Amino acid sequence: MAQALDDDGIPEGEEFDVNPPPEVWGRVAAQTMKQVMNQRIREAEREMKYEEYAGREGDIVTGIIQQTDARYTLLDLGRVEALMPQAEQVPYERPEPGARVKAYIVEVRKTAKGPQIVTSRTHPGLIKRLFELEVPEIADGVVEIKACAREPGARTKIAVLSNDSNVDPVGACVGARGARVRMVVNELRGEKIDIVPYSDEPADFVMKALSPAKVKEVRIHEDTGTAEVIVPDYQLSLAIGKEGQNARLAARLTGWRVDIKSETQLAEEEAYANQDWAEGEWVVDAESGEQVWQPAEGGEAMSAEAYAQAAEDLDENVAEAVAEAEVVVEAEAIVDAEEQVAEEESGSADPA
Repeated sequence: MAQALDDDGIPEGEEFDVNPPPEVWGRVAAQTMKQVMNQRIREAEREMKYEEYAGREGDIVTGIIQQTDARYTLLDLGRVEALMPQAEQVPYERPEPGARVKAYIVEVRKTAKGPQIVTSRTHPGLIKRLFELEVPEIADGVVEIKACAREPGARTKIAVLSNDSNVDPVGACVGARGARVRMVVNELRGEKIDIVPYSDEPADFVMKALSPAKVKEVRIHEDTGTAEVIVPDYQLSLAIGKEGQNARLAARLTGWRVDIKSETQLAEEEAYANQDWAEGEWVVDAESGEQVWQPAEGGEAMSAEAYAQAAEDLDENVAEAVAEAEVVVEAEAIVDAEEQVAEEESGSADPA
């Protein structure tokens, strides 16, 4: 007679041990249990590593370069490895295996093999974090980095603001004899850093952003988003910078399109701007059959003789305006040279 079974398939009235002691396990069961436990431990370790770095985007980490190739560089952060793609590496900077570098965390991804940490050496946030490490006033919130524009490996401009009237923001970032900014420059392998004070006034901010060039005037055109900058002739190349770098960084820092002109260029433009007849075209007069100059803005046509006389008068006016601008430029250059000599003499007189 068949014995009745319960819902679990166990004969009714009999006891069955669902948790037998390890002594009675078979070899296959023991290996399976070991594999399951190891897998669970690895999953727990991966989860712990991910939780350690999750939400740390924007932080700075220090790692040791393990290996590098044309695609990416691997950094050893201790318990995990970080990935630095080629696009996030500074041009002309050659990572050497074993070297210790600081990097900016761009993204933390959760993968089946554990957390994948993407880092960068080109991100502007790296500059801010490095200054936080070197400048206590920034870490405490007394000084703020309001804007940052960077061309990795070449030059960076930052605008700083102090929340305490007794603290000079630029001086705090530079440090005694440039000690603080020098530490940041060394970490960036010699990248130049310009530190300028931040201003809520667009014209003043643009003027300071073009440092070290001396700006005479800034005209803001809000309708076009352009800042028209007037500089002395001898400061034009310095304001533009090598291959336009200074002007380009100033535009990124301020958010304005920067149009730089010398005083001579401005004088020429203003002289021509007052002459409505200067733009137009030559047409044939229907009555006389002669060529006449028809201004683009309309008005009475001019004969060839009248046009030649007006052009001659205009050239004289432009020449006078340019000559006046050149005199002003020479005077300003002399004053600047005298001020520079005075600063150098006062600096040499100070005790070391």
